[in-house]
Amino acid sequence: MSRTRVLAGKQLNPMGLGCMNVAWAYGTPPSREDAVALFRHALDNGCDHFDTANIYGMGVSEEILSEAIMDRRDEFFLATKTGIIVDGVRRGIDCSPDAITASLDASLKRLGTDHVDLFYMHRFDPKVPIADSVGAMVRAIEAGKIGAYGVSEWSSAHIREAHAVHPVAAVQTEYSLWTRNVELGVLETTRALGIALVAFSSVARGALGGELKDIETLVEKDLRRGMPRFQGTNWTRNRELIDAFDALAAEAGITPAQLANGWVLAQAGHIHAIPGTRSIAHWEQNHAVAALEISAAILTRAGDLINQQTVSGHRYPEVIRKTIDTEDYV
Repeated sequence: MSRTRVLAGKQLNPMGLGCMNVAWAYGTPPSREDAVALFRHALDNGCDHFDTANIYGMGVSEEILSEAIMDRRDEFFLATKTGIIVDGVRRGIDCSPDAITASLDASLKRLGTDHVDLFYMHRFDPKVPIADSVGAMVRAIEAGKIGAYGVSEWSSAHIREAHAVHPVAAVQTEYSLWTRNVELGVLETTRALGIALVAFSSVARGALGGELKDIETLVEKDLRRGMPRFQGTNWTRNRELIDAFDALAAEAGITPAQLANGWVLAQAGHIHAIPGTRSIAHWEQNHAVAALEISAAILTRAGDLINQQTVSGHRYPEVIRKTIDTEDYV
């Protein structure tokens, strides 16, 4: 496996760091001190791609990045996102030009920098013409505030439409052994257009991390409690797959998380993965994947064991499913 891959014109380690977990969504966030330590340790030990968003902890993730590593801004690639509105009763998607511009300026202020390397539209906004949204991104590029733009959870058709207005640098989407939606079109579209595919939740939201066995151990507000795959009989059936997967990783002499991430990166040479974590030890496991040589036979067995047909339950509850533009399975 190549030690670097191209993202927005830069040669980067294909294993980046998703920065959501330090502020939002999964479990209890770490202390500010521990989050800062994680980011500094990652940068000190070869992480060159940090991915965050304005909604992660309502800006807290960006603020922690500012405190932790922004004094070394020239040593890493920085991505953040806009478009999802989570503000009390104001919930939805807004990728209007004015919203994009205002959100970018707010993110830059929280991050303590004058530019990010990559700025994503976090979701597709059907209310706004794609050319208008992309136009705001182009103006931000021309102003030197962003190096390139990307989109997250967009369909192949909409990716192509945006790319025709101005080249898309990256498409970020969920991709793992148990979430294969990109294989319905986005994987091939990005390959054909020369766009990097950045996979989030590459360890299946922790399900393939080797440690999550009992959903009751998750805190009440953990997002996974509302996801069908982690509920009731779906989880019971999925646990049987996970146990078999853990055994396969042990046979290969690697951790389950390494097998999960290695499988994702092996699917195409333009794929990057950004698993999130609150743990330095878990980060080290993930970061080591780019240097591992996992046999094709093991990867094939992993894919045959866990895939869209063998997993029970949809990846999102119905209310969220309706907001996702990426092609879906029936």
